[in-house]
Amino acid sequence: MPNQIAKNMIYCVEDDQSIRDLLVYTLQATGFAAQGFANGSELWAALSQSTAPPQLILLDIMLPDEDGLLILQKLRNNPASKNIPVILATAKGTEYDKISGLDAGADDYLAKPFSMLEMTARIRAVLRRCGAGRQMPDAMQVDELILDQKSHAVTLAGQPLTLTLKEFQMLLLFMQHPGQVFSREMLLQSIWGLNYTGETRTVDVHIGTLRTKLGQAADLIETVRGVGYRLRQEELQ
Repeated sequence: MPNQIAKNMIYCVEDDQSIRDLLVYTLQATGFAAQGFANGSELWAALSQSTAPPQLILLDIMLPDEDGLLILQKLRNNPASKNIPVILATAKGTEYDKISGLDAGADDYLAKPFSMLEMTARIRAVLRRCGAGRQMPDAMQVDELILDQKSHAVTLAGQPLTLTLKEFQMLLLFMQHPGQVFSREMLLQSIWGLNYTGETRTVDVHIGTLRTKLGQAADLIETVRGVGYRLRQEELQ
């Protein structure tokens, strides 16, 4: 089975409840521990009450009371929190905004809309740089199907498969979470991004083309009627 990510605690500061819930759910489903906070006040309360600091803070800039840059400044000026890695997330995506955030002490920057795969990948990268967390294996295998993240290659019975980016990301998500059912909405948000406004039929089309390319291994991706799709857990090696 693929290695499990260490149970690092991630704090998500985001005032939009639907987005905050999605971030926390995705992180927990990916193997992290996660808590969400609507504003700076809730974050400060949690930091003061916790016996151990979080491993990383995902911090939105546009917040209702004090904005993310001010919160970041306070975190960096406090000896108890100055070394906590921080990833800024905001709809502001200009080069100036990115530079301002990084200059203020952020460890990375996510511009909305971003996919859940990008978010978790950036979190893992920051944790690796900071010496926390364990990297997922570059290569994962299910029967004769092998996916290598580093080379972005997929082979079946030794023969290379040519997948589109979305097909590769979808297969990667399934192989990272064998047995977990993903609804069409979850797949859209995880792979196409938070603000994707297309139809859920898009997922069915990509599942169909992915299964066609998988050929003899197509039945590894199961349809859970009325719910969504999953990778058959019993086939995982």
